[in-house]
Amino acid sequence: MTSVAQLAKTVLITGTSSGIGLATALTAAQRGWTVVAGMRHPARAGVLTQAAIEAGVGDRIDVARLDVVDEGQVIACMDNVIADHGRLDALVNNAGAGWVGTIEQRPLASVRAAMEVNFFGVVNVTRAALPHLRATTGRLVTVTSVGGIVGQPFNEAYCAAKFAVEGFMESLAPVARTVGVSVSLVEPGDVATEFTANLDVDFSTLVASAGPYTPALKAYLGRCGEKAQSSPDAAASIVEVLDAERPPFRVQTSAWAQRFVGTKLADLDGSAVLDLTTPWVGHGKP
Repeated sequence: MTSVAQLAKTVLITGTSSGIGLATALTAAQRGWTVVAGMRHPARAGVLTQAAIEAGVGDRIDVARLDVVDEGQVIACMDNVIADHGRLDALVNNAGAGWVGTIEQRPLASVRAAMEVNFFGVVNVTRAALPHLRATTGRLVTVTSVGGIVGQPFNEAYCAAKFAVEGFMESLAPVARTVGVSVSLVEPGDVATEFTANLDVDFSTLVASAGPYTPALKAYLGRCGEKAQSSPDAAASIVEVLDAERPPFRVQTSAWAQRFVGTKLADLDGSAVLDLTTPWVGHGKP
């Protein structure tokens, strides 16, 4: 991907208090972007602010209150971006929430909550940003997951939401292109972040109450994090898309993620995916 010079371009990044979002905000600022770092709780901005100062880019990052599921807050944030910076050249939809368990044992409200943040939050921010991205012929980048391509055990609600985001963006991309806006998806695999730690789940309780699913859940949890990459590595892929002269539609953030996603994209009857994921829960091939 060929980089283009950045001249006071502004990017809004959601979910920047930790992990991939924080690393993306820092990396984008280091590459010359003016960054509006959206986070639901700005009181948690200390880590990002300190890192930005240490990196010499403290003046390029503005922290903004942004709860992606709050339509009024999203609109107010977008208005403030334009008032303060005069333009919006890119949006990075990064905010999200995990979900672990299985549908029989998790309350329906938790499934709705996962969809609200991971899917409707993306729709909410994208909808508000599009008029401003049209004005700058900007770019829309959304962080999904390899779980948006390959369904994964005990991630039913999370993967359903990420599948929905992939379908939404794949459908929007040709329409957005007609008005000069490029659309890209960035698909990380496991990333070593606070994402799992921030799940509202007590794993010991989850295992203790798993009943007939206990062996499968233990097998799944035992392999989590095996292929984790660092947040800065994943962020580098996102910023490459921001800087690319002709950004691709779909990018994976590691060689492992490419191989994993490639299994699904070349799997016309679905058998290769099931052969891949069934051993995760302690069984052989189906």
